Amino acid sequence: MHLYKVCLFTVAATLAASTNVGTLDVQIREFEVPTPNSRPHDPALAPDGSLWYTGQGANKLGRLDPKTGAFKEYPLKTPNSGPHGLVADKDGNIWFTAISGGYVGKLNPVNGTIVEYRPSDGAEIDPHTPVFDHNGILWFTNEETNYIGRLDPKTGKMTLVKSPTPQAVPYGIVILPNNTPFFCEFGTNKLASVDPSTMRIHEYTLPDSRAHPRRLALAPDGTVYYTDFARGYLGHFDPSSGHMLKEWLSPGGTESQPYGIAITNDGKVWYSESGVKPNTMVRFDPKSETFRTKVIPS
Repeated sequence: MHLYKVCLFTVAATLAASTNVGTLDVQIREFEVPTPNSRPHDPALAPDGSLWYTGQGANKLGRLDPKTGAFKEYPLKTPNSGPHGLVADKDGNIWFTAISGGYVGKLNPVNGTIVEYRPSDGAEIDPHTPVFDHNGILWFTNEETNYIGRLDPKTGKMTLVKSPTPQAVPYGIVILPNNTPFFCEFGTNKLASVDPSTMRIHEYTLPDSRAHPRRLALAPDGTVYYTDFARGYLGHFDPSSGHMLKEWLSPGGTESQPYGIAITNDGKVWYSESGVKPNTMVRFDPKSETFRTKVIPS
C-alpha cells in the first residue's frame, strides 16, 4: 500500500446487471503527493473544485488542482498535530481536525494563516471527522475521548457532549435533511444522532451484535448507507424510522473491511475495501442491488 498518493476515478462504462457482482470499467488516475509517506487522508472538494487532503504523517494539509495536477502544501503551526479530517466552508476556508493536537483548525488558503480552536474548559479532545450543518455550525466526532463536538465559527464557542455508551468511538458523521448530525459509533453495534438544540444523543442498535459501523454517507432520499468494517457488510438505515432497512455482504467477503464511503448524484454508493489485497473500490447500485468492483493499482 502506498502512503503518498491520491486517486481520481473516471467511469467509462457499466456492465449489464446480469449478476450480483461484476467488474467495474473505470479509469483510475493517481497523483504522487510532494511529501513521501505523508499518508494523504480524507480527501474533500472545495468550492473552487480543488481537492484537499490531510497529510497525517507530514503535519500538513495539501491542495491538488485536478485539472493541472499541481500541488500545494500547507505546514501546520503546531508540531505533531495529526491532521485527520477536513471540510471546506462556503468561503473556501479549510477546517480540519487535529486528532493528536487536540484542536480544530481553520486554514485560510489565500494567506496560509491558521486559527486553532480548543475547549475553553481545557477538556481533552481528539477531533476526528468534521462536517458543516445547514446553518454553518461545525460538528465533529472524537474517537477516543467519546465526544460529539459543536463549534460555532462565528464565536469560536465549542460545546461537547459524551456518548452515553462508554468507548463508543464516534467516527463517521453526516448531517440529515432535518439538520440533525448522525454518526457511527465504531466501538459498538450502534448508530446515533444528536439533537442540535438540546445536545441529547439518541442511539440506534443494529441487529447484529458483531456489527461495527465505521463510515456512512447520506442518500438522496434521506436514508444512510454505512460500512460495517468488522463484518464486511454494506448497510442501509432509515433515521426517520430508526430501523435498518437491509444489508449486503461486500464482494470481498467477511474480511474485506469496507471503509470510506460516498454517494454520487445518481444515487450509487461507492466505498473501499481496505482488508483485501490489493485494495478494491466497490460501486453498489441500490436499484438493482448489484456490485461492481475495481482493483486500485497501487
